[in-house]
Amino acid sequence: MREIKATEITQLIEKLCIEACYVLSDDIYNCLKERSCVEKSPLGKQIIGTIIKNADIAKNERCPICQDTGMTVVFVEMGQDVHVTGGFIEDAIHQGVRQGYTKGYLRKSVVKDPIDRVNTNDNTPAVIHYEMVPGDKFHVVVSPKGFGSENKSGLKMLTPSAGIPGIKKFVLETIATAGGNPCPPIIVGIGIGGTMERAAYLSKKALLRPIGSHSNNETVARLEKELLEEINKLGIGPCGFGGTTTALAVNILTNATHIAGLPVSVNIGCHATRHAEGDL
Repeated sequence: MREIKATEITQLIEKLCIEACYVLSDDIYNCLKERSCVEKSPLGKQIIGTIIKNADIAKNERCPICQDTGMTVVFVEMGQDVHVTGGFIEDAIHQGVRQGYTKGYLRKSVVKDPIDRVNTNDNTPAVIHYEMVPGDKFHVVVSPKGFGSENKSGLKMLTPSAGIPGIKKFVLETIATAGGNPCPPIIVGIGIGGTMERAAYLSKKALLRPIGSHSNNETVARLEKELLEEINKLGIGPCGFGGTTTALAVNILTNATHIAGLPVSVNIGCHATRHAEGDL
């Protein structure tokens, strides 16, 4: 049994909250550079250039990429042979968020209750997802999710007869309705299968997959490619001002499902789609 101190988890979460909000991941940064060379709209090209400049300033001057520093989503991959000592794991994670958002001067955007709307003033609680795995690893991904993009996400319970055409129709309708609101160029995470909540979880997790990677399933990989091409034909463009770069990637994760169901969830990530990861 491997022991990890709760204080170590807090320190890691604190660090990752700040890094995720300050530093654009390499895969997104490099893809933006590539798209700036092939974007056909002069205004779209200029906007991508401004996005890249903004990312450079945030990284070099240690400040947030965007004023909306999001609601903190934490993905924990924890080995069954790990034992957390000195405190409860969720308390440790929330304390890390609390410290990260305070020390990093990050906007605190969480309200305690969705009806009363009173700000918690420390960006907690976080949304935490756990995955138990064999062994003694402890891996964390912190993904601050802004609501300009989150609000434009969607889920639909399709019937199996809808098939791939139905999936495409729902995804394209969701992106077209979102327009420029999610701050494109976007990353599109899609979860297909499972139950309603499983599909939503998969679509969120799909946003974390590196740009340029593809599904191991040939049919799904082909669907990713086709959807990316069709989304970029919508003409929404960078920040919604028109162009050929509406999305940087379409990432799909699938799950076994019921014979009577075809749940499909679309989670949209803005051009930053912030995330940072670390191990203990």
